[in-house]
Amino acid sequence: MAETSGSTPAPAPPPSDAEREDTLDRMLTRLALADDAKLQPLLASILPYSISSLASPSPSVRKMVMEILTHINKRVKHRPEIGLPLLELWNIYNKADASSMVRNFCVVYIEMSFERLPKEDKENMAPELLINIANIPLQHQGIILRIVLKVIGDCHSSQVHENIVAKYRANGVSKDGEVFLEFCLHTILYQAPPSGVGCPAGLSIAQADRVTGKQPLKGDILMTRKLGILNLIDTMQLSPELVYPLFLVAASDSQEPVAKKGEELLKRKAAGANLDDSVLIKRLFMLFNGSTGVENIAVESRIAPGSTTLRVRLMSVFSRSITAANAFPSTLQCIFGCIYGSGTTSRLKQLGMEFTVWVFKHAVIDQLKLMGPVILSGILRSLDGSSATEAGSVGRDVKTFAYQAIGLLASRMPNLFKDKVDMAVRLFTALKSEEQPLRLTIQETVASLATAYKGAPAVVLDNLEGLLLENSLAEQSEVRFCAVRWATTLFDLQHCPSRYICMLGAADTKMDIREMALEGLYLTKDEGQISGQKIDLRYPDLREMLNYICSQQPKLLDSSEHVDGKLLFSSKTSVAMIRFLMKCFEADCRMCSSDMETESTDIFNSPAVTMCVLLENAMSFEGSTELHATASKSLVEIGSHLPKLVASRYAGRVDWLKNLLGHIDSDTREAASRLLGIACSALSSSASSTILSELVALLSGSKILRFENHHGLLCAIGYITAECMKNPPSISEELFQSTVGVLVNVVESESAILASAGMEALGHIGLRCSLPILCRNSIAAGVITILHERLSKLLSGTDIKAIQKIIISLGHISVNEISFPHLKSSLDLIFSLSRSKVEDVLFAAGEALSFIWGGVPVTADTILRSNYSSLSGSTNYLTAEMPLPIVTGSWKSNCDEESHVMSQDMIIKKLFDDLLFSSRKDDRCAGTVWLVSLIMYCGHHPKIQQLLPEVQEAFSHLLGDQNDLTQDLASQGMSIVYELGDPSMKEELVHALVSTLTGSGKRKRAIKLMEDSEVFQEGAIGESLNGGKLSTYKELCSMANEMGQPDLIYKFMDLANYQASLNSKRGAAFGFSKIAKHAGDALQPHLRSLIPRLVRYQYDPDKNVQDAMGHIWKSIVADPRRTIDEYFDLIMDDLLAQSGSRLWRSREASCLALADIIQGRKYSQVSKHLRSIWTAAFRAMDDIKETVRNSGDSLCRAVSSLTIRLCDVSLTAVSDASETMNIVLPFLLTEGIVSKVSNVQKASIGIVMKLAKGAGAALRPHLPDLVCCMLECLSSLEDQRLNYVELHAANVGLQTEKLESLRIAVAKDSPMWETLDICLKVVDTHALDPLVPRLAQLVRSGVGLNTRVGVASFIMLLIQKVTADIKPFTSMLSKLLFHAVREEKSAAAKRTFASACAVTLKFASPSLSQKLIEDTAALHLGERNAQISGAVLLKAYMNLAADVLSGYHAIVIPVIFLSRFEDDKDINALYEELWEDNSSSERVTLQLYLAEIVSLICDCISSSSWACKRKSAKAIKKLSDILGESLSAYYQNLLECLLKELPGRFWEGKDVILYAVASLCSSCHDAMSAKDPAIPNIVLGAISAACTKKIKSYREAAFSCLQQVIRAFRKAEFFNSAFPMLFDVCRQAGVSNKVNASLLKSADGTGQDESEAVSVSLDKVLDCVTSCIHIALLQDILNQRESIIEVFSSSLSHGYGWPVKMSAFSSIKELCLKFCSVSDDASACSHDATSLIHELLHSVAPKIVECIQTIKIAQVHTAASECLLEMSKLYRDFPLTHRKDIKFKDEITHLCQVEKSEQAKSLLMKSIAILEDVGRDPEEPDRSCQ
Repeated sequence: MAETSGSTPAPAPPPSDAEREDTLDRMLTRLALADDAKLQPLLASILPYSISSLASPSPSVRKMVMEILTHINKRVKHRPEIGLPLLELWNIYNKADASSMVRNFCVVYIEMSFERLPKEDKENMAPELLINIANIPLQHQGIILRIVLKVIGDCHSSQVHENIVAKYRANGVSKDGEVFLEFCLHTILYQAPPSGVGCPAGLSIAQADRVTGKQPLKGDILMTRKLGILNLIDTMQLSPELVYPLFLVAASDSQEPVAKKGEELLKRKAAGANLDDSVLIKRLFMLFNGSTGVENIAVESRIAPGSTTLRVRLMSVFSRSITAANAFPSTLQCIFGCIYGSGTTSRLKQLGMEFTVWVFKHAVIDQLKLMGPVILSGILRSLDGSSATEAGSVGRDVKTFAYQAIGLLASRMPNLFKDKVDMAVRLFTALKSEEQPLRLTIQETVASLATAYKGAPAVVLDNLEGLLLENSLAEQSEVRFCAVRWATTLFDLQHCPSRYICMLGAADTKMDIREMALEGLYLTKDEGQISGQKIDLRYPDLREMLNYICSQQPKLLDSSEHVDGKLLFSSKTSVAMIRFLMKCFEADCRMCSSDMETESTDIFNSPAVTMCVLLENAMSFEGSTELHATASKSLVEIGSHLPKLVASRYAGRVDWLKNLLGHIDSDTREAASRLLGIACSALSSSASSTILSELVALLSGSKILRFENHHGLLCAIGYITAECMKNPPSISEELFQSTVGVLVNVVESESAILASAGMEALGHIGLRCSLPILCRNSIAAGVITILHERLSKLLSGTDIKAIQKIIISLGHISVNEISFPHLKSSLDLIFSLSRSKVEDVLFAAGEALSFIWGGVPVTADTILRSNYSSLSGSTNYLTAEMPLPIVTGSWKSNCDEESHVMSQDMIIKKLFDDLLFSSRKDDRCAGTVWLVSLIMYCGHHPKIQQLLPEVQEAFSHLLGDQNDLTQDLASQGMSIVYELGDPSMKEELVHALVSTLTGSGKRKRAIKLMEDSEVFQEGAIGESLNGGKLSTYKELCSMANEMGQPDLIYKFMDLANYQASLNSKRGAAFGFSKIAKHAGDALQPHLRSLIPRLVRYQYDPDKNVQDAMGHIWKSIVADPRRTIDEYFDLIMDDLLAQSGSRLWRSREASCLALADIIQGRKYSQVSKHLRSIWTAAFRAMDDIKETVRNSGDSLCRAVSSLTIRLCDVSLTAVSDASETMNIVLPFLLTEGIVSKVSNVQKASIGIVMKLAKGAGAALRPHLPDLVCCMLECLSSLEDQRLNYVELHAANVGLQTEKLESLRIAVAKDSPMWETLDICLKVVDTHALDPLVPRLAQLVRSGVGLNTRVGVASFIMLLIQKVTADIKPFTSMLSKLLFHAVREEKSAAAKRTFASACAVTLKFASPSLSQKLIEDTAALHLGERNAQISGAVLLKAYMNLAADVLSGYHAIVIPVIFLSRFEDDKDINALYEELWEDNSSSERVTLQLYLAEIVSLICDCISSSSWACKRKSAKAIKKLSDILGESLSAYYQNLLECLLKELPGRFWEGKDVILYAVASLCSSCHDAMSAKDPAIPNIVLGAISAACTKKIKSYREAAFSCLQQVIRAFRKAEFFNSAFPMLFDVCRQAGVSNKVNASLLKSADGTGQDESEAVSVSLDKVLDCVTSCIHIALLQDILNQRESIIEVFSSSLSHGYGWPVKMSAFSSIKELCLKFCSVSDDASACSHDATSLIHELLHSVAPKIVECIQTIKIAQVHTAASECLLEMSKLYRDFPLTHRKDIKFKDEITHLCQVEKSEQAKSLLMKSIAILEDVGRDPEEPDRSCQ
């Protein structure tokens, strides 16, 4: 039983069909009987039940349901206010077991019910409809989505509420969200199609119908719906890839608001979309292509391509996506759609071609193989059809991209082109025919296409040869450029046709074509470079090359005589052709292993013969000078290899060669002379003698020769004689002597140039034999002896080239010389040049000495039969990478060994004893050059080998020479000695060089200084006192003596030694760099000490030292990075030590090296050095020398970059970042930012800010130090001029507060504040414990406006960041901040501290909050600063802690109200603003807190402070004015306080008490009178007593208050109490007025002043009289009639001003009105009354008339006229028994006539009329007062 009772009851069985039918019938009846007003609640139950019943299979049930639904439809169709049960229908629809019919009807009524919902319900319900929408039928999806989008358009087109967004956002990434987004995209795509168009662009018919439903969307409805979609999607926070298509389509919309919104969202929300997302690109291609190309799709489902505007945008997207480039076949459809699609535009064609370029560039090769051929055919079709149809810039752009695409395709898929020459022909043709702007693009395409034809079939290459040859001669330069480009890139160097094209291009008018052609021929690069690069150039076979040239120019072989023929090629082409053919010739010579002259048949059949023919043609008259020189030299070069061929060929053409001796080009003359010498070898002795004799005769004849002929004859005589004197001689001794004699005469008599040519000829003869002894003046002597004097003069001349030739000829002459005296004479001439400063002369002398020494590596044939110039000119060992002693082929001359040995000894003595260790730098330089020349050219001579130790010592000494040439040659000499020496010498040399580099070398050989010995280079240490130079030893000594410091010379010498040591290092470096390559393992022990110094020396300020050390570095270090890593610590130690060196160059080099070496280092490498690096950087930045400071800046930038990277947790491990921060940040804060060097400060702040940005959590341990440092820097780093400006701001009219605001704004834009912002981001709860006490200390002790404002702002931001975590510190902070506000003088800082205090208040405990607010409220009782502080604090509380302050309004509001009445305007304004902010209704607020306000006022007015009393009185007055009778409950306390203050001494502002009493009485008189009838009299007595005070302002206030009190209480007895006192005052005033009037004539105006002073008070008195008359009984007035008349008469007298008279007029009018108002009183007609009226009219009225006459103020006239009118009425209406005649009637009449005021005139006329009326009928009966 228990189980049964506890189980869940079984569900009720569903009703049967009969029951359901019965229920439906009853429902139908109820519907029929229900009124429309009651229909809605009825439908809530009937409609869901009815639709649910459609699930029944019973036809009768369904019929009944249909009847009900039909009835409902009719009833609600036109009644939209009747709601339908939406939620119930939606629940039925979502039931899992709901049938399709039920759901169909549910959807219909859901749509109908949704239209009837209020707007808010629609907004809330719409997102609910999207739940599970992906799983419902498509037809229902469309209906529901349309419902949702309609709501979105109606409600969200301007904004979307956050709560609604959250509901949509929940569906954002689900399948439901995808369905929703797709429908949104279709809606935005939809455009109302024009009539006749099937569907909108980008949609299918089905999709368009799904968007629109039954009716098409148009105009504003569509626009609002789209805007709503965009607003909603904007807030849903979806990924950029999802929303990108939607925003892109919106940006292309035809409606401007939609497009503008879409553009904005596209930039703001979708800019980060991944354009390589395959799903996104697929969707975009669908938008572009539609369903084009997809088969088996129903017509209504075919998607049309997007609109043109959209497609243009999409193309720009595709051209940025690599995925789009590989989306085959969509890519292909897109491109063809742009180029050939229906409706395409020029812009689309342009973009299509641009996309084609992108595809060809980025498509993977597999995709490209599929697309490439198809796209290429399309491009070619486009180019073929665009000539006439496309024009303008767009058409040109299309072609540009088309050609670019072809070029890219050629580089990616060369196989498409290499089998046919068609594309090359097409492009070259286009290059000729297209417009100029397109040619550059086609040119690039042609260049790309060239690579495609590499490796093409032979047939294709043959066709290309003809094409290129044809186009190399085209008119257009672009065509020629491409032809030469193809020739150089497509074919190798051995290809003859392409080289021929390059030869033609060498003469082109365009420089770029010429240069490219020469590069193709390899004629622009130096042979040394080519050999250095080890390029194996394979030139074409000379015969093949010549045959091809002849085939292109058959005339070349037509005749053997070409000298006078026409030049077959242009000069430049011929030059390039000859130079290239000579390279081919040299290559053939090198390849030929056997002797080329073994068989005569081979010689004359060799291609050299054809070459000679070509060269002879080049010597045609039309050729240029360059061509002739090149051709003639080439003939000599052929002759050096094939002397027999050349000799036999030109033996019969001697006359042609002789003609060339007068050529204008010296090289051509020289070559012709050599050729004559070679040709003579093939002639007989007689023929040779004849030729020589003819030439000698021409030279010695009397005929004057041209210089060219003269020079050519000398050269020819020298070469021919030398050839004829070859063993055996072929000329007679007599001819030989005569020839030499002629040459000697030329040397003696001609100019330096011809004399040098003559000496050169003698030198050439001397190479073959010794020169003969000549007889001069019967004395036999050698040639040198005869010419010695002449040669000395020539060598001391200025013609450098002549001197060089003479010196070298001396060496040549001495080769076969057998007489030592003759050799000594030559040596003396050479040694005389030791002081020469011309390097070329010194090298020529060194070469001559080498020839005299013997064993030079050249033969006489080499010199005479080739294009040889000189040893020094041909070897160029100064710039060679590793000059080695030349040992090839030295020959021994047939000379006496003894004479040459003596010459060698003489040379050695001169070098080592006189030159190398001389005190003159010129001597040392000459000795170095000559010694290097000797070991270079004669290094393997036995005697040189013996001298190597001495040579090494000399070179070691010369490494430190000041002369760069000496130093360089000494270092190179060291390397040569190393090569020549034995192993022990090599080891010793390496050790010496390392010692020199590391500064530990032995002392050098001492040099005795002479007077003219140069210690410094001129200008190195400035000038002397008188402006002279300071360089020699004598000048330095003189300078030291003049300064009175003889010991200064030692400092000069120390400086010179230091300079020498630097030079030694540089020189040693050059030598070391050459030795190091060969030293190998010998250097390993020295690397540890060498590497650190080499690193530093590479950054030496001296460029020469840098270069030298760079050479060593490259020589000994194979892998620089690995070497530096290996020796990193040693290098760092050395650099850091040297960064503090006393030598500026060491400091500079160390900083630069450090800046370079630390880049990219890891923490483990630099951790131990990091602090030292920063120290070095800051020290260098403050260096005395500018270059060191610059290097310090560089080091600072480098270490900053390193530190930032090491502290960035995204780039470095967290532990390493933290450790780096621990090292660097404290240093920067304690050493950098506080530095007095501005650059160090700026750098430190910058790096600290950057460190903070990347440090993240690693910053937290340093927050206290960092934050406090930054806050202090806000002031310490501020421009101090701003402080000065602020101090003097008032003097120049600047407002201090505005200046402070400006300073604070500047500080908040500074890097320090930016760093503080970063610190705030990383603060957490644990960081508060060390940070807050430091901030508190800074609040106490911080100085400077910016620092104090900064710390307050930081505390405020900190509390806002950590919120409730600050609670443990609120007590301390609130006390500190409250105190800071009180003590702060700056307004800006005070406000900021107050804001911080307010933020602290938000998190304070209730007791602390109450204490703080009470203390703040109490400040209003303090001095001015305290009151301002209180106002500022309250303002901050209201703005930042309003919720806390709201509980303490009872404390705060009274203080604010009371403080509004402070005398200080600034305080008043502050509290007034606070009051306005806190009281929406002043009256309500005062009533709400009235008790507290009254209590505070009472306390305050009792204070001893007069200021408190004043403001309390003002507050009471304000309360009374605003609250009126509402104040009655508290009047007793207030009145008691006020009355207490009235007695006693006067204090400034006490009159406010009186005003407060008056206002209080005016407001609460009824309560006062009711409570205690004696109170009015007490008040009156107190006020009356005040009226007797002597202080003018106080009396005035008392009379004003008396008037208010009298009128307030309206007690008639007040008249008898107050009037006597008032009368006394008036009478005293009258007496005083008379006295002053009598003294007026004799006094200086004092009486007048006193009169005015009294009169000022009298008008107040008269106002009181008026009030007394107003409240008095008539009898009391009559009792005082005489006094009243006296008061009136006195006040209207001349002594008072017009204000007094105006008050008198008011009193008289009041009296007249009083009699009219009491006309029924019996006393009104008494004798006293009659007497009073008579007195008024006859005594007072004339005075009024007199006032009108004397006072010219319109206001006075009007008041007086009114007074007269009232008196006239009273006189007329009062029952007088006897009326006297009105004497002033005529005066009134006159006044009326002259009165200017219309109002006064009218009143006077009325008075005249009354008075005349009274005069005509004196017995008229009584009438009542008017």
